[in-house]
Amino acid sequence: MRPLVWLRADLRARDNTALHAAAARADRGVVAVYLLAPAMWRRHDDAGAKIDFILRSLRELAATLRARNIPLLVREAPDLDDAADALLAVAREHDCDALHFNRQHEVNEQRRDQLVIDAFESASIGVRAHDDQTVFPPGSIRTKQGTYYSVFTPFKRAWLAAARERDDLDPAGLPKKQADLACALDAIPASIDGFESPIDADRWPGGERAAHERLEAFCAGPISEYHEARDRMAIDGTSRLSPYLAQGVLSARQCLRAARDANAGRFSGGSPGVETWISELIWREFYKHMLEGSPRVSMGRAFKPETDALDWRHDEGEFERWTQGMTGFPIVDAGMRQLAATGWMHNRARMIVAMFLTKDLYIDWRWGERWFMRHLVDGDLAANNGGWQWSASTGADAQPFFRIFNPVRQSERYDPEGEYIRRWIPELAGVQGKAIHDPSRLDKGPRARLEYPEPMVDHAAARDRVLEAFKRLKG
Repeated sequence: MRPLVWLRADLRARDNTALHAAAARADRGVVAVYLLAPAMWRRHDDAGAKIDFILRSLRELAATLRARNIPLLVREAPDLDDAADALLAVAREHDCDALHFNRQHEVNEQRRDQLVIDAFESASIGVRAHDDQTVFPPGSIRTKQGTYYSVFTPFKRAWLAAARERDDLDPAGLPKKQADLACALDAIPASIDGFESPIDADRWPGGERAAHERLEAFCAGPISEYHEARDRMAIDGTSRLSPYLAQGVLSARQCLRAARDANAGRFSGGSPGVETWISELIWREFYKHMLEGSPRVSMGRAFKPETDALDWRHDEGEFERWTQGMTGFPIVDAGMRQLAATGWMHNRARMIVAMFLTKDLYIDWRWGERWFMRHLVDGDLAANNGGWQWSASTGADAQPFFRIFNPVRQSERYDPEGEYIRRWIPELAGVQGKAIHDPSRLDKGPRARLEYPEPMVDHAAARDRVLEAFKRLKG
């Protein structure tokens, strides 16, 4: 057998289920392929920083696979409907008799995959789809009534119970080395037109080596304080592994194993920092399960159908000020400027800026979701949509509509010294004391000298506006 492995959001050689299965069955070598899909990327609002990260990760992956005598081919399939023909051409060119891939759970990707399956079956070439994006396949953890969970805490309890019963969750190593290269490798482009990245590549080194170095460094120390440090926006208290998880450069199993090793083999109990980080991994799983159970969230629809009737504002001028980090609320603006400069934003900042857009400005959460995807190096539909709908009170989990962040209080609590704000808003670098969180506290003279805008909205009045909107919806 000579299997063809179609790589997608699983850009790693280690612990790659489809790749391992193909390598184990092959007797004439394995061929791997990645499809460049610029039209699909544009439709999905993928950021240039994300595509650049993918290309750099592919280059390291190609070298790793070559050492296992597995060639990595790179072909073009601009849109969803082009994948089947492109893959069939590779399979026929290299006499492949089976196709392996790891499942994706977004609606468009599932439709594309079904077209591929139909085409290969029509050509009498077998297809094997594997589960690999999560520790437990979406749909495998359900309520006693057989439905998908819509609230995180009971999902987490069920997930942990399932994990404690399993003894096969450890990640695998490299795939079986093949006898020889089945064919020559393709060149991986340095960039794709329209997806150039403004972000320094050294900030997000691609590939498995960098991913494991970050994972090991995090689990060797910072993870123990994660429960307290993760919300402090001025310090490096998070793992910063999200781009690697989003593109499958790291697997969820590898992260879980590293966390358990740092916690004496336990999923819960022991180190509160490790326990909290494992909980964040489970949040990622929760949102992946939601994609499978509620396809509507992949199609720009609210998880809670009744909230589709909300009369969101669509004020382009106010939205522009939010995107540029010029709202007059320092903690909001710092987050937006961090995103523009790095392709990433601290998770606490993501919640604050999303809550500000949807609750203070009462602007459609889909606008914010799209803006994030167009700039995030770790852009992932499940996590991004889940976070935005949580903030907008349209999504899963028990997020009541009347929970509305006060941006000044959030700033005082999670950036108490104003270090995060000063880092990203240089025009406020000289502001001292509590005025860093709310420059209106300054005397009129010093405030007038700041080249920084006044608050674009009165928080109390904005809060009343959005509460009335949700009450009208309920009525």
